Amino acid sequence: MGKSRKIGVLTSGGDCAGLNATIRAVVHRAVTGYGWHVVGIHKGTAGLLSRPVEAESLDLARFQGDLLRRAGTILGTTNKGNPFAFPMPDGRLVDRSPEIVEGLRQLEIDGLIGIGGDGSLAILSRLCDQADMPLIGIPKTIDNDVPGTEVAIGYATAVGVATDALDHLQPTAASHDRIMVLEVMGRDAGHIALAAGIAGGADIILVPEIPYRFEVLQEKIAALRKQGRNFALVIVAEAVRTEDGKIATSTISSGSSSYGGIGHYIGRELAERCNAEVRVTVLGHVQRGGTPVPRDRLMATIFGVHAVDLLAQGKRSRMVAWSGRTVIDLPLSEVIDRPHLVDPESALVRAARGMGICLGDR
Repeated sequence: MGKSRKIGVLTSGGDCAGLNATIRAVVHRAVTGYGWHVVGIHKGTAGLLSRPVEAESLDLARFQGDLLRRAGTILGTTNKGNPFAFPMPDGRLVDRSPEIVEGLRQLEIDGLIGIGGDGSLAILSRLCDQADMPLIGIPKTIDNDVPGTEVAIGYATAVGVATDALDHLQPTAASHDRIMVLEVMGRDAGHIALAAGIAGGADIILVPEIPYRFEVLQEKIAALRKQGRNFALVIVAEAVRTEDGKIATSTISSGSSSYGGIGHYIGRELAERCNAEVRVTVLGHVQRGGTPVPRDRLMATIFGVHAVDLLAQGKRSRMVAWSGRTVIDLPLSEVIDRPHLVDPESALVRAARGMGICLGDR
């Protein structure tokens, strides 16, 4: 790979803050460090299905402005249509991976850097194996559920947004004697809710990894009242289930379902059980946007540079990661289909309990 002169980069899966900073780092390292040419592929794998392939040449001039600070992705992305089981208009599921492999070949690139979550990286790994193309993955997801790395790009900004929301909800909760329930994203993991809940002074944090009981929540609210408090802050991860184990989902415009509704469920139950006035805020996609915080910009830069260096070293099927205050890399096979969930015995959970925050189980 040391003689390579042309590499591709794409973003795949849900967007988040820090993607443009990552693309910027890849381009700077490839151009200034190795004299390579970089091709940015549009719309993730969807761009590789188009003919001609949707792509653009990326040079340093593209990154002289505000892209380091801008959320979203200039390349576009997709989190729909698994190419190995692509939904067709007539309802059939078709394997379109050969078309994507052909798209990669048409670009005449010598390696690919894929910026995505565990699901996207799993798909890209299979595609690049078919194309016999070196792939280096960069973990990004606000959910922070990619195994093998302490942080993924986008997580820090999402936690900051959720923390700001709690900061804004606290004064109005105190002004009106209310319980405020904040529902946050996180897919199947509770990392955002746990971190933001601690940082934002939540009284109750509910995550899918720790079962809860409403009587425990009632006891916490009652204890706060005895202390003279006239309000409470509750943060709940979207994947938390109802007390009887049901998943709260809502239907989106495409007709498919996604997590959503658990905040309103918790709010209704608390209002009735605690005889309290409750308001629910669903933060939703606000967590994906906004100016990336310094932590995400730093991780984007470190990951982008290391990914290019790995290609230069002839590495393939690796993912960059952050561990022990330094950048590392590990086989993609170790991170695929192994989501990193909240450890009920983790330092953050112990800290929350040490602060008297109720996690719903005791």
